[in-house]
Amino acid sequence: QEVLAAIAKLAPGTATERLAWIRASRGPQVQLIAVEDVSYFQANDKYTCVFTADGEALIRTPLKELYEQLDPRTFWQVHRGTIVNVRDIATTVRDLTGRVTLTMKRRPEPVAVSRAYAHLFRQM
Repeated sequence: QEVLAAIAKLAPGTATERLAWIRASRGPQVQLIAVEDVSYFQANDKYTCVFTADGEALIRTPLKELYEQLDPRTFWQVHRGTIVNVRDIATTVRDLTGRVTLTMKRRPEPVAVSRAYAHLFRQM
């Protein structure tokens, strides 16, 4: 069983392989973005917006499919349509109604956390 487990870890297409680069469109240009440079992802109709310190770009990968390819230790889903890079969170703010809002280190706009995912930030 130990040998089979070791082979499963080495086989291509296993869950240990994580996305490292994203091909995204910025206007007429297609560019490579390192996943570690992403501040957050947000669903937008048929597309997913990729937010980095340099701006925004679009990819055609659905958020659910994208989430399965990301490292769950680094990227957390905080809303039905939003995945954030935990390393890029600067502050969390909880208002009187219990709603949580994130401030990102490299992006000026606040990111809302839905009530379903607010438990992730209880200890912060």
